[in-house]
Amino acid sequence: MDAMKLAVAVAGSSAVLLGAAAASADMMHPTLGAKLSGMGEHGIVNLQSNAAKGKLCWTFKLTTKGITGSSIRDAAGMKVAELGMHYTAKGCDAVATKTLDMIESTPGKYVVWVDTKGHPGELRGKLVAGMVHM
Repeated sequence: MDAMKLAVAVAGSSAVLLGAAAASADMMHPTLGAKLSGMGEHGIVNLQSNAAKGKLCWTFKLTTKGITGSSIRDAAGMKVAELGMHYTAKGCDAVATKTLDMIESTPGKYVVWVDTKGHPGELRGKLVAGMVHM
């Protein structure tokens, strides 16, 4: 009888752990987007994250001229990921898996910054789960 109680307890614990892992996976958002605005300009960016491979891809739709770079920053303005060494409207880059996990699980805590020659962070927008459209 004690062996049976142990087996039931182990099975129950396993089910709880699997449920927690599934719930955590459900909260991850590999497709992200942001509406960008600032200095009288506007645009969008859509991101596709693959944390397992440490890869982040993006597509910008901007009319702004003189763009020099783009990045994802936390609420304090600290850079957590660069979207390429130099600005490109579309591309992919390696980003640390842990960083992508954090961004995917709480996208609203992060902001995309687009820098121009005259103004760092000229265009900004908070990340949201899912794609955005103009």
